[in-house]
Amino acid sequence: MRRADREITDKKAIEKFIAKEKLIRIGFCDNGEVYIVPVNYGYSVENGEYTFYFHGAVAGRKYELAKSEPSVGFEIDGNYELLGADTACGHSAKYMSVVGNGILSVIEYNDEKKAALEYIMYQAAGRTGLEYDNDVLGRTAVFKLKVKTMSCKAK
Repeated sequence: MRRADREITDKKAIEKFIAKEKLIRIGFCDNGEVYIVPVNYGYSVENGEYTFYFHGAVAGRKYELAKSEPSVGFEIDGNYELLGADTACGHSAKYMSVVGNGILSVIEYNDEKKAALEYIMYQAAGRTGLEYDNDVLGRTAVFKLKVKTMSCKAK
């Protein structure tokens, strides 16, 4: 990180930030092109290791790339506030972001899908314990992103 003075290393501060945001951007490499998709997410932390979960269709570019190119990047940002100035180049902003990379997989079994969807529902709606129809689960891809590296920065 070029600006080490902006790096956040406090694990509780990082967790608090990730817990309040709602959107993660997943970056894929697709035959030399970058494909970035924003998705709602849920997450778990075990022994300090993060796993993010999100869902989509059992078809399409995201699904195919998850199966063929599982190495991905990700980004979460928030706390944005424009800091105005009298000159164009004097403007700046406050923000916080988490950036990293990891390995993506598609969850195959309904029990694990349900558990992952509970994380997503908690993050998105603050609720858990909902019913999950097996027919709908069969048409739903649930993705699991195991984080390899992650850093946090704020201004």
